[in-house]
Amino acid sequence: MALNLRQKQTESIIRMLNLNQPVTATGTANDEVYKILIYDRFCQNILSPLIHVKDLRKHGVTLYFLIDKERKPVHDVPAVYFVQATKHNIDRIVADASRSLYDSFFLNFSSSVPRQLLEDLASETLKTDSIQRIAKVHDQYLEFVTLEDNLFSLGQRSSYVQLNDPSAGDREIEEIVEKIVGGLFCVLATLAVVPIIRCPRGGPAEMVAMALDQRLRDHLLSKNNLFSEGGGFMSSFQRPILCLFDRNFELSVGIQHDFRYQPLVHDILGLKLNGLSVKSEKGGMNYELNSSDPFWSANGFLEFPEVAVEIETQLNKYKRDVDEVNRKTGGAAEAEFDGADMIGNTKHLMKAVNSLPELTERKQIIDKHTNIATVLLGEIKERSLDSYAKKVNEIMSRGGIDRNELLDLLRGKGTKMDKLRFAIMYLISSENINQSEVEAVEEVLKELEINTSAFQYVKKMKSLNVSFASANSTGKGNIVNWAEKLYGQSISAVTAGVKNLLSSDRQLALTRTVEALMEGKPNPEIDSYLVLDPRAQRSSAGTSSSHLKGPFKEAIVFMIGGGNYIEYASLQELSLRQHPPKHVVYGTTEILTGEEFVEQLMLLGQKMGLGSASVSSSN
Repeated sequence: MALNLRQKQTESIIRMLNLNQPVTATGTANDEVYKILIYDRFCQNILSPLIHVKDLRKHGVTLYFLIDKERKPVHDVPAVYFVQATKHNIDRIVADASRSLYDSFFLNFSSSVPRQLLEDLASETLKTDSIQRIAKVHDQYLEFVTLEDNLFSLGQRSSYVQLNDPSAGDREIEEIVEKIVGGLFCVLATLAVVPIIRCPRGGPAEMVAMALDQRLRDHLLSKNNLFSEGGGFMSSFQRPILCLFDRNFELSVGIQHDFRYQPLVHDILGLKLNGLSVKSEKGGMNYELNSSDPFWSANGFLEFPEVAVEIETQLNKYKRDVDEVNRKTGGAAEAEFDGADMIGNTKHLMKAVNSLPELTERKQIIDKHTNIATVLLGEIKERSLDSYAKKVNEIMSRGGIDRNELLDLLRGKGTKMDKLRFAIMYLISSENINQSEVEAVEEVLKELEINTSAFQYVKKMKSLNVSFASANSTGKGNIVNWAEKLYGQSISAVTAGVKNLLSSDRQLALTRTVEALMEGKPNPEIDSYLVLDPRAQRSSAGTSSSHLKGPFKEAIVFMIGGGNYIEYASLQELSLRQHPPKHVVYGTTEILTGEEFVEQLMLLGQKMGLGSASVSSSN
């Protein structure tokens, strides 16, 4: 059983576009109906990486609009709505129905609709005498964004700040946890799997695990549950494991600069929803980077210098293939393959014509990645990013750095944010912090007019790491107290596994832990982790029979509070390293660049009255 989330979510969307009718092998419904698609911003983000305009046309969608856009009536045509279940969207639907904008309304909500909103929809459409226009209402359980076969995001912004805000109350924390649980439930419903849940004890990870376990148990009691096809008892080897972690488990990964191609493109160029805008001397270019791009799929996890070599290799191979075609057809050697000079025997000519689309596509992909790599190289040189990455690696391998080297690097090249990220990595990665050295770093940051709120916040966390080290006996507890909330799941969260971060095998603490959880062998690092099986009878809190501890061949790893392409790359490398290969899906509340995550740390620092809040750090 493969956890192909992208495929399953795409199939659900296609079924929805075909008015939830069964879809044939060709991917369309038997009765083709022309229709209009209405969506909100969030659902637009769900559709964007999966469905293109040509796909919409294929499924009979002739027009598509945002729900908040003013629209004119289109009579005798059904409308497919794909929106979040919010009061605002319900009000818009009622307004559209009362104005008879469309012939019939097929309402699809990205998650389950609360009963109160459903009642509001019914009563308001009755009042306006438009209830007959509501043809169908469906809960689609699609409230997550799938970017690649093994990568998804819940698109829940600022969850790290919300979960670690010292002023957050019980109710606010519960709402955030419930929202995360709702998103994860949608993922599991789309995959139609009920996993074994594992997580560190305490903190947000345990709160989400317990609430998700309860949500799944409640749902499994209903007759028409979404997981009925997997009803019987299955061994752990046939069921996936869901590993939940909180960002504080390995804080440093959210901040560091990484030199692999995919993380670099995301962090430096701002890859978003698989789309990328690149500005160069020739002007701006928009690119799509997803599984349909073979170069991106094959080389996304390679170090940047290796990618540059691979681009050159692919270009040389392309030139050789063009020369070969030209030679066989009598064209000029080293000419661009445009088919203009093709003469000669018919057999070679036909072969050349058939190879034209493939060669043209290869050239476009090579040109795309050449442009991206050129812009990346310019940024790396201008900002001296290689120096930052090298020095962080040295700090982690040696446990410290020479004071003059540290201060020289901070005064050298790079944006203010690059320097702030390096300063925070120094703070996290150094085993023994020299107080005068830290003060010297703070002075340089202030001298450079860099906001120190994030630096002060991490410094406070690190001091608490020592101060509260003896308090790691937290049970379920009330994690709203901010110090306990930060460290309830792992008192040594800030420094956990940081030495392994860029070690020779490049294995993150997260990856090492997931590997151990999938193996299911006794291991002191994970033996205390919570084990929950929503299909099993409740046993004493978090302890279950040995078969629930593995081994597992499939895992869903979920990072609460923001994830990144560094962790995604590391986990995919883990899955490919196994024999036979295992399957790991990585998800997070939101995918963040290093800068975006540091901005959340900055906000938390400001909420605690730490550092200089008035100076921008983004230049």
